[in-house]
Amino acid sequence: MRISLAFIAAATAILSACADKEPPVPPPTAVSVAVPLQRDVTDWDEYIGRFEAIEDVEVKPRISGTVTAIGFRPGVEIKKGAMLFQIDPRPYRAALEQARAELMRARAALTNARSERDRAAELRKYEAVSKEEYESKQAALRSAEANVAASQAAVEARRLDLEFTTIRAPIAGRISDKRVALGDYVSSGETLLTRVVSLNPIWFSFEGAESFYLKYIRQAQQGERRSSRYAPNPVEIQLADESGYPWRGRMTFVDNAINTNSGTIRAHAVVANPDGFLVPGMFGRARLLGSGTYKALLVPDEAILADQNRKLVYVVGKDGKSATRVVETGPMVEGLRVIRQGLAPTERVIIDGLARIQPGMPVKPHQVKIKPRAENTGPNSIPSEAPAPVDVKATR
Repeated sequence: MRISLAFIAAATAILSACADKEPPVPPPTAVSVAVPLQRDVTDWDEYIGRFEAIEDVEVKPRISGTVTAIGFRPGVEIKKGAMLFQIDPRPYRAALEQARAELMRARAALTNARSERDRAAELRKYEAVSKEEYESKQAALRSAEANVAASQAAVEARRLDLEFTTIRAPIAGRISDKRVALGDYVSSGETLLTRVVSLNPIWFSFEGAESFYLKYIRQAQQGERRSSRYAPNPVEIQLADESGYPWRGRMTFVDNAINTNSGTIRAHAVVANPDGFLVPGMFGRARLLGSGTYKALLVPDEAILADQNRKLVYVVGKDGKSATRVVETGPMVEGLRVIRQGLAPTERVIIDGLARIQPGMPVKPHQVKIKPRAENTGPNSIPSEAPAPVDVKATR
């Protein structure tokens, strides 16, 4: 029994000695690190909008009558001046002939009135006619001249009416369907015959928030980015089934007031559409040049962690331990994420092995180099004057 107690006491002492020793320090975690890529970049701002025809015409008759011919196929491209509808011209041709006859009668009356005035003027020299009679002949001549002018105007009006019996395309573009049939009676200025919209070029219209408008005004004042009201800033557009932004346009209009109901301002860009692929009403997502050129740092997207509303990156400090940096991120450029603030250009960012580290943990860094992952598709910005300097220095 004494031997067993002694054995237990010895074993207890040995275990206590082992418990007092600190556990071995784990080796530093191997990670890949790289300094950020440095670039001059510009930002895009995204908008949702639709395409609109620059010219959108509702075709209505300028005279009343019966439709006798239709000269187009619905839904196709037409040229300006193409014949669209024919209204029965016979009543208007007869009216023109009547007006011409009235003009001939007025001219004959004018010739007669002029002869009588000249004869009265000759007799007046010999006091063979009274002054009152001479003045009456002069008044009759002036009245005859006025009748000729009125008849000439009536002839021109009837000629225009006859011309308007042929309804032609007011613009070039794509025509809708016919809204009347042969034999229908149409009323001047009231009956809708069809609709024509222009297609090339075409507008992309959208509305921007007041906050964006204020940002652009501030940038213009500081010379970082010219206002789209005066400069053709670039716009790129993607359609509903596209992943890229293949459609290119230029800003041409910003409205003169902000809508008090929506807090937005209207704007549009003009887009080339030579093959007529884009049609009015089509949905699109646009990105507009959103800033002047500024200095930025680029890191891989996977090197950025989310902590609630904050964005973090891990860096390796001078003591060889990991540390976090709260950063402000921007758009993707060359396949990498823009870091606007929170990171120095010389800091070594951990880009691999993030799942195995915690703040303050010793790491074994393996230096690598960040390379562009995609072609630079950012906009080109031409500031009206040199922008304010920033902390990051460009490498190219």
